[in-house]
Amino acid sequence: MKSAVETLNPTRVRLTVEVPFEELKDSLDAAYKKINQQVTVKGFRKGKIPARVIDQRFGRGAVLEEAVNDALPKFYTEAVNEADLNPLGQPEVDIKELKDGELLSFTAEVDVRPEIEIPDYAGIEVEVDAIDVSDEEVETAVEQLRGRFASTKDVERAAEDGDVVTIDLEAKVDGEVLEDGVAQDVSYTIGSGELLEGIDEAVKGLEAGGEATFTSQLKGGSAEGKDAEVTVKVTKVSARELPELDDEFAQMASEFDTLDELKADSRTRLENQKQYDQATQAQERVLEKFLELAEIPVPEKLLADEVQTRKHNLEHHQLGQMGLTIEKFLEIQGKTVEEFEAETGEQAVKGIKTQFLLDALVNKEKLGVTQEELTEHLMRRAQSSGMSPDQFAQAVVEGGQVPMLVGEVARGKALAVVVEKAKVTDTNGEVVDLSDEDEDEAAVEANAEVVEADADADADEAKADEAKADEAK
Repeated sequence: MKSAVETLNPTRVRLTVEVPFEELKDSLDAAYKKINQQVTVKGFRKGKIPARVIDQRFGRGAVLEEAVNDALPKFYTEAVNEADLNPLGQPEVDIKELKDGELLSFTAEVDVRPEIEIPDYAGIEVEVDAIDVSDEEVETAVEQLRGRFASTKDVERAAEDGDVVTIDLEAKVDGEVLEDGVAQDVSYTIGSGELLEGIDEAVKGLEAGGEATFTSQLKGGSAEGKDAEVTVKVTKVSARELPELDDEFAQMASEFDTLDELKADSRTRLENQKQYDQATQAQERVLEKFLELAEIPVPEKLLADEVQTRKHNLEHHQLGQMGLTIEKFLEIQGKTVEEFEAETGEQAVKGIKTQFLLDALVNKEKLGVTQEELTEHLMRRAQSSGMSPDQFAQAVVEGGQVPMLVGEVARGKALAVVVEKAKVTDTNGEVVDLSDEDEDEAAVEANAEVVEADADADADEAKADEAKADEAK
């Protein structure tokens, strides 16, 4: 076999391959054997039909076609390995010449990973938010904890914001009560946004025994997405009673003896969270600068596939689980279809460039992944997916996704190398030292949040969660 490579552009090549006919012998033998098992010829036992009879009855061309289809993947792979290429996706193969007994010639065009010159990243400088926890933030955190220990007391008055009401619901579409549109003794906190849009306005001002009707679009059930006439009846109104903010509350709600100690712990927790957010922000901004320094061409077909994958995951997985359509999502986001398409394309380009650049750095720095690092990352991914580590690991192995996880960890470590060389200062002008962070954990988290092009489309998922929250308000 002879092969040659022609570079069409920085991300696409054409392989020209010539195969002497004698190298097709194994595939020809396999073709005759396969046809033998599929056809019947009078006078011959199944599987014992001579090759000359098959040629006469079914045509030599059918045998050659079967042989070539069998041989092409092998010769294509040999040519790729010989040229030391990193193909992306499936090739476009064109049979140029097939001379029986003489020669097979074909071309294969395929996208390849571009050769990337890694820029000097030692001088990268970024600014991040300073870690500043205000007294108001501490008070808010303590109030949230206080709310979790609230009790309720039945009251004989009209329902107000924050009250807990017990209600009966009945939903009608086109004047007919839905089979799954009736619910009784539902407990609902006014203002929580956990039920139907419009219910807060309907129940506020009602006393026990009061009733109201409103129109709302159903988020689930047999009439999902349709407008329903909903009748709500309040059977009980309960006021939430918050515990006193004192040392006794601190002892009840935490391991601390005094309210001051509880507040100090809340401040520490907020500082730790902001420190983690600051580290993530540093990773994101360093990555942005790193990408700006590099020239990274993006294959058109790979980009189109990535855009389609992101749109499919958003529409059929993330939004679908929340009962939102893509149209409703865009309405909540205040975006047009064109703006959404453009934004998705930009995210896909960034994801692909990030993967190419960090993979190149992984190879240059010879960054390996230990079993311990892979296990830690697997457990973290399992937690975020809602699966047990064993279930997630089994799914990863059965789906052949282990190399993908290894790549995620390796790219995270590559980003950690770049971040370590960067100068990071906060908005107060103070130098931020990230060396105290758990490097492995930071690398994996950075990968999960800002590095991986093929993971879970985290940016879209975050926007979907935000949309759901906005819709509920």
